[in-house]
Amino acid sequence: MREKLGLIAGNGRFPFLVLDAARAQGFDVIVAAIKEETFPEIESRGAAAVHWLSLGELSKLIQTLKREGISRAVMAGQVKHKQIFSGIRPDWRLAKLLLNLSTRNTDALLGAIAKVLGDEGITLENSTFLLEPLLARSGVLTRRSPNDQEKKNIDYGRAVARHLAQYDIGQTVVIAEAACVAVEAMEGTDATVERAGRIMASLDSEASTLSRSLTVVKIAKPNQDMRFDVPVIGVKTIEVMRSAGATCLALDAGHCLLLDGDAVITAADAAEITIIGEGP
Repeated sequence: MREKLGLIAGNGRFPFLVLDAARAQGFDVIVAAIKEETFPEIESRGAAAVHWLSLGELSKLIQTLKREGISRAVMAGQVKHKQIFSGIRPDWRLAKLLLNLSTRNTDALLGAIAKVLGDEGITLENSTFLLEPLLARSGVLTRRSPNDQEKKNIDYGRAVARHLAQYDIGQTVVIAEAACVAVEAMEGTDATVERAGRIMASLDSEASTLSRSLTVVKIAKPNQDMRFDVPVIGVKTIEVMRSAGATCLALDAGHCLLLDGDAVITAADAAEITIIGEGP
């Protein structure tokens, strides 16, 4: 009898990668798909079962997983921060959990949900445990290495990002000539890079002392919980960077997932963007 694995699926391609990898490794995958987030194509991906539920239905999630005999589950895919705190109607169980949170950030909420699942006999595994080959490696990943200015931007950006990440504000900063142009909050990495591009485009090119060349730094949080909210980068991020005028991407090696694998590197090389992985 094949082992069952629960997949709590958010949006994006991440849940599809987990589903494919789990099936390839012999699991029967039971998907709990979030109506507000999960792409409908998940229905045709070969899962043993797909159950749709709303973001606020924590009791239904637990009942569904237990009814399916799930003792191990993975949470994969983004759930928009603004959805979590403003776009849902929580059931009694989630409402109680929200009221008891000391801080209303993503880590606190997802950590509390993981504890509730654990109390019900459902272990939440690291979201990358089936996808280790897709984690960013250490060193320069592209043909081009960072130049001296980009290295300075990376050093400054990592210092700034470290301070932000410890408060769960965001994991991405965008730097130009050791000046912080944009900081991620609830909007996500791609939207942060787009905003940085707009800011730079709005500057008076004759009066500005800042180079138009942007460096994007994306880090893991201190003591990053790999069960959820893992930093991810895809080909779309590279496309957004090129449009915004970003030339360098620095990631935490071993903690950031390249959703499209080598295609991310290929796209970066084509755009003359350098990518480097460094130790967290």
